[in-house]
Amino acid sequence: MNNKVAVVGGGLAGSLMGIYLARRNFHVELFERRPDMRTAEIGGGRSINLALSARGINALQETAVLDKILRIAITMRGRMIHSVTGALTFQRYGKDESEVIYATSRAELNKALLSAAEKHKNVTLNFEMRCTGMNFETGGAVFVNERTGEESVVQARTFIGSDGSASAMRNAMVEKVAQFTQEVLDYGYKELTIPPGPNCKHQIEKNALHIWPRTTYMLIALPNLDGSFTCTFFYPHKGEESFDTLNSDEKVRDFFTKNFPDAAALMPDLAKEFLDHPTGSMVTVKGLPWHIEDKVLLLGDAAHAIVPFFGQGMNCAFEDCHHVDRLIQRQMGLGRTTERIDWKEVFAEFEKARKKDTDAIADLAVENFIEMRDLVAQPKFQLKKNVERILEDTYPGLFVPKYTMVTFRRIPYSLSRLRGEIQEKILDELCANISTPEELDLKRADVLIGKQLDYIE
Repeated sequence: MNNKVAVVGGGLAGSLMGIYLARRNFHVELFERRPDMRTAEIGGGRSINLALSARGINALQETAVLDKILRIAITMRGRMIHSVTGALTFQRYGKDESEVIYATSRAELNKALLSAAEKHKNVTLNFEMRCTGMNFETGGAVFVNERTGEESVVQARTFIGSDGSASAMRNAMVEKVAQFTQEVLDYGYKELTIPPGPNCKHQIEKNALHIWPRTTYMLIALPNLDGSFTCTFFYPHKGEESFDTLNSDEKVRDFFTKNFPDAAALMPDLAKEFLDHPTGSMVTVKGLPWHIEDKVLLLGDAAHAIVPFFGQGMNCAFEDCHHVDRLIQRQMGLGRTTERIDWKEVFAEFEKARKKDTDAIADLAVENFIEMRDLVAQPKFQLKKNVERILEDTYPGLFVPKYTMVTFRRIPYSLSRLRGEIQEKILDELCANISTPEELDLKRADVLIGKQLDYIE
């Protein structure tokens, strides 16, 4: 079948890419190594809750599934910072109520996308099918049925690898031609839970992302629809203060009671969850090429995995799907049918357009880890944020906070990073000798912004 596209990986990006392709009238075969999560129990304790923002919202809107997703999401208007004493400081994300992000359960979002894909008559879902390799000469991918152990070869016009940071499709490409690096962060993570209160009420502020920053480590919490919070604890893998040393009920309880007392008081199963749940790792993947001729393309984490600290892994992957769809649409605008799409051209243009941006968000995500675990609690950081808001109001469209560019706009990540670096230097200079926002020298700001930002596009 000349218009058959095989999508390897039925996670978030794979499911969404399947929907995009089906809406263009391709025949889609989607292969997922796990059982169907809509009917089978999938083990927990391994995924970080997700924050949906502008780039992801745009893609979900284009595929007509946004309304369904927002029904299983919770608005988060900003960060709620928790000090060791229990004092709370709220830091709004955007300039007003239009600039918010949405907490979503990875599992529930994945289920919704799989169901949306399955509703298309030209989509076939195949579960418990693990990809083990690919023959790039014949264009066939090898799969093993996880239940029976039976091996089979799947043929398709082309393949899209969306099978995550440990991608089998990427490994097959590396054996042939591709070169990728994987940088594992020294920090790991554990998922924990703040359960619902009486009558399924949230026990802390519902519409916020909660952060307990402690300089070299942190705890975060995102709200769930059932009144609970999914908490994620980030801590070094090794060393005197690390996951290696938090190895007993007593040590875990003592550590959390000392460092996160208000959270620990709300976590009755803390020690058991901590010791039972696996310690996750976080990796940044970079490399090229993302495609081999017209045979296979990598997207999402398979091509460019990033750490979770800017909340952009899912949004970036969804934006990948949007870009692939726009390139297909362009070819169809030239009169090409689904059978005559020039996949080699689509893949090459996608790679060329996206590489600099995915590298930029990968670096921004690592940088934001330092901000979240350390800087957000510092008075100087809070001063700069207040000054940043004044400059945004004074120079609308010209001085746009880096977080806003990344999260609430669809400005390319690389441009967001460049403008963000320039703006950070401007903020450093304007805040160097002041202690309150009222002391801001707007005449000096006018000179700096006009000189350094006007020409950056």
